[in-house]
Amino acid sequence: MTTEETIEIRRIRSTDAAYAFVRQLLTTSFPPEEYRDLKEWERYTDEKEEFHNQVIVAQDKPIGLFSYWDFGAFAYGEHFAIDPQCRNHGYGRKVIEAICKQLNKPLVLEVEMPDNELARRRIEFYRRQGFQLWESPYQQPPYQAGYPTLPMYLMAYGDIEEKEFDAVTRIIHREVYGMRS
Repeated sequence: MTTEETIEIRRIRSTDAAYAFVRQLLTTSFPPEEYRDLKEWERYTDEKEEFHNQVIVAQDKPIGLFSYWDFGAFAYGEHFAIDPQCRNHGYGRKVIEAICKQLNKPLVLEVEMPDNELARRRIEFYRRQGFQLWESPYQQPPYQAGYPTLPMYLMAYGDIEEKEFDAVTRIIHREVYGMRS
């Protein structure tokens, strides 16, 4: 595979053939504390219009997933993963570029604290794509009962500034994690 190939990023529902691939990639790419109960995830995929579960396709083969929430003024990227067999071929850059263009609005996402090499590389990857690191203290609420909050940072792309951190955090915590203040 080469990055000269055309990639397709399309929304899926649980009845789509690619759903099993996306679900498997989610559960193998993220620890359980970083995604919601799979029955709830399926329900969100099918019923929540603001939640977009997408498959990334190259050469008619699914190679990744990108899920996000559309909050009007900005989008929140919940999960992004490329199949391990397709990593380090430039797909990540190409997908993020396409997503940012497709959304045509600011995009905010969570990243792990830069306390290991992989986390530092991930932050640098997003910086190279034009994202800004917001270094305000941020806690990712647990997706499921029994898991702790996770210290993270937010990164943002587009016409959005860190001074909007509190408002953005309130929306993400309320809509994504179901936290009521």
